[in-house]
Amino acid sequence: MEDTETSPSQNSNIKWIPLSITAEYPEGDIIGKLLAFTSMLPHALIVSFITLILFRRDLHTISYLFGLVLNEGINYVLKHTLRQGRPIARPSLLHEYGMPSSHSQFMWFFTTYMFLFLWVRLRHISYTNTVWIWIWKTAITVACVVMSIIVAGSRIYLQYHTVSQVIVGALLGSVLGILWFLITHFTLTPWFPTVASWRLCEWLLVRDQTLIPNVIWFEYTSHRHESKHRSRKLVSMKSQ
Repeated sequence: MEDTETSPSQNSNIKWIPLSITAEYPEGDIIGKLLAFTSMLPHALIVSFITLILFRRDLHTISYLFGLVLNEGINYVLKHTLRQGRPIARPSLLHEYGMPSSHSQFMWFFTTYMFLFLWVRLRHISYTNTVWIWIWKTAITVACVVMSIIVAGSRIYLQYHTVSQVIVGALLGSVLGILWFLITHFTLTPWFPTVASWRLCEWLLVRDQTLIPNVIWFEYTSHRHESKHRSRKLVSMKSQ
């Protein structure tokens, strides 16, 4: 039997206020409005990834984004294979099917991969400032989990998905996040130095930062070194 649990009233007289294509809330419902904003978080993350790639051009970040896109592709196929309806019909939706929840699947893929990235991929940076590194890793992990729970809950509250659709999306996203991390960590990462040496990647300034334990510190110290070098060079030129 199809799960039909919903949070707001089932009254057909409820007026839904659109916030975006994938987010609308009951008129006068402050909680619903806030949850509608949080349900747009996957879109914000995609924009953030694209921005990060444009400025950093790191192969691991590109792989992370590719995994998210692949995750969305799998969700699309499953939606149109299972063809399970949503709690209420919405003409504005691009996809009328609800199983599994794409928002829930996206967020839990992102969170699971991020957890593994922080605690497995970046484990080698914990030899210095152990307490501080443990604190910021834990803070990021908790923030991702909380965001994922809120986004998943918003899809139920706003009647875009049933409880089962959200749970299946979360479980599937978590499993795919684990699988993609393992593929990236053990299969793709050893090839990153070779890929970064390709002429196209050199032209696009794509780089492999796998062996750099702390990218922020590396870039900070490199910037200081280059600034001092240029400053000494400029002083030398003026003195001639």
